[in-house]
Amino acid sequence: MQNFLSQKFQGIFSRLTGKHQLTEKNISQAVQEVREAFLEADVSYPVVKVLIDSIKEKALGKKVLGAIKPGQQFIKAVHDELVSFMGSDPAPLNLSADLPVFLVCGLQGSGKTTFVAKLARFLKKSGEVKKPLLLACDLQRPAAVEQLKVLGEQIGVTVFSIDGEKDPRVVAKKGLEFAKNGNHDLVIADTAGRLHIDEALMTELKEMKGLLKPDEILFVANATFGQDAVRTAEAFQKELGITGSVLTMLDGNTRGGAALSIRHMTGKPLKFEGVGERVEDLQPFNPKSMADRILGMGDTINLVRKAEEHFDKASMEDMEKKILDASFTYADLSNQFKMMKKMGSLKGLLGMLPGMGNLDLGDLDERKFLHLEAMILSMTNDERNGRVELTMSRRKRIAKGSGTHLDDMNRLVKMYGQAKEFFKKGPNMKHLQKLMGGTKAWL
Repeated sequence: MQNFLSQKFQGIFSRLTGKHQLTEKNISQAVQEVREAFLEADVSYPVVKVLIDSIKEKALGKKVLGAIKPGQQFIKAVHDELVSFMGSDPAPLNLSADLPVFLVCGLQGSGKTTFVAKLARFLKKSGEVKKPLLLACDLQRPAAVEQLKVLGEQIGVTVFSIDGEKDPRVVAKKGLEFAKNGNHDLVIADTAGRLHIDEALMTELKEMKGLLKPDEILFVANATFGQDAVRTAEAFQKELGITGSVLTMLDGNTRGGAALSIRHMTGKPLKFEGVGERVEDLQPFNPKSMADRILGMGDTINLVRKAEEHFDKASMEDMEKKILDASFTYADLSNQFKMMKKMGSLKGLLGMLPGMGNLDLGDLDERKFLHLEAMILSMTNDERNGRVELTMSRRKRIAKGSGTHLDDMNRLVKMYGQAKEFFKKGPNMKHLQKLMGGTKAWL
């Protein structure tokens, strides 16, 4: 998603590089290019007009600071306005009630059912709730109930359904009673969608709203639908009164217009974004994070969040000590590979690093990291822990034992040396690019 806009913006900003000052002429030219980029990204025209007018006003109103280059100053103006436009701060969920109830709505194909499970897992893992209950109220789509049951079992969360029931209101009413009697601390109701908005859908949702009296009504939109998703969100807001939106498929082939348009057009915040198909691929929507990604600045906010989720403090401190005293070993490298796999795809993680999003990572074959692990596992304990030198005879033995080639083993040794150097000197971009060059050569 972010690659389309970030590549556009990198070109715009690079043309301001070398300018000695920001003038009305070069700002106007840059703003016009920003406007065209937004329109190509499927941001609605009314939204683009408001956004561009504000960016131009702020950019023209800034004094050129001696220590900051004009291009950087313009980037900051655009970044600040994007953050402000998308809400400045993450929007929390309303969990203040004794038994909070969330109603999840949207059209078919938006990813509602998967989101329901993702949200339950996220809140349970974060410790905000302990015993959520999912209500299978989508009785319209074939297999929707069964899908929710499978997902519920996968994440260890109870799903309430009634076999043979045709009325979602009955499921909602009895499910709410079940939640109260079972000491559940959150109810999330999955609801039916349609291929398009119709009177029957809205009538059903309004009745569900009246029955459940939800603390949150979350509209789920497929980001690949572009402006159709925005128009649908407006209709749901008008008819139902949503409290926030969720964008799914932000990792897919979308230009990102919905992320910039939907909050402005509905007046309600974006609360979550789906960034993959796995149940763990959900993160709170953060305006600064989205602005960073749009402008090609990486996504350090969510990278740190992922790291904190998968690396405990003790192991992080131990790794920091190993790096500082240069005792980082092949065994440590293998452990890092395992932890990175838990955090997500390598391409996704690299894309979160500043300056890496626009690199051509299309040829990265993540399966070959299994070969790296195989080579490390084929080493003796002394070899893995750096107590002996990996001579040529040892390299040949390890390559043969792991089913790889000597060239693969030599590349691993080279990459390990670059990793040690990188960690020792700190993660500046030159070292990172050098390390990535070695990694891509191996892959």
